[in-house]
Amino acid sequence: MMYWYGSGMSGWGYALMTVSMVLFWGAVIVGIVALVRHFGRGGQQTPAPPSTPASPEQLLAERFARGEIDDEEYRQRLAVLHGTTPAADGQARPAAGTSMR
Repeated sequence: MMYWYGSGMSGWGYALMTVSMVLFWGAVIVGIVALVRHFGRGGQQTPAPPSTPASPEQLLAERFARGEIDDEEYRQRLAVLHGTTPAADGQARPAAGTSMR
């Protein structure tokens, strides 16, 4: 009958076992954190920024559509953007020192 001395594992065996257990539990913790982050968002996604900035006319039209400015103010500001001055009869005239083609 043969008898074995000790458990048969040397110092390298214990070191390998320790390192592998640390790596295993580290992987488990990283996996749990990843799952919590993924499912913890609640399906909320951040809106993508607009690809091109809106023109001043578009911003003015959006403000008018939301009711932030009235019709008269919209027309005045639009005329300023186009470089004309609004006339009393509703027709736009070129600003002083400019020509309209």
